[in-house]
Amino acid sequence: MSRAIERPRAARKPAARARPKKVKALKATTAVKTARLEARINPELRAMLQQAAELEGRKVTEFVTSALQDAARRTIYAAHVLKLSIADQEIFASALIDPPDATPALERAFARRRDLLAKT
Repeated sequence: MSRAIERPRAARKPAARARPKKVKALKATTAVKTARLEARINPELRAMLQQAAELEGRKVTEFVTSALQDAARRTIYAAHVLKLSIADQEIFASALIDPPDATPALERAFARRRDLLAKT
């Protein structure tokens, strides 16, 4: 059985002073911070996730994190992007290019807005 030979405490080299290393600007943005998310799932779903992760050659945590991120991006995109048919796009564009005349209700709303802003 081999043992590492340990120097007596007095013979050890004194600890070198730590010099601050040059830090690139990118370093701050690449710092890894994590947060924990837990979910209770049934055994069938766990087995399915395990199988899917294995098929992609990834750990379950990596697979689930990636799938959650993709789902979140799709949800946010769907909430912020308005998709119009070709006919609706033409109607929208023509309304921007040649807007209809203001109705009496719109005229009253603008007048009320003008009055409210004048009071402030």
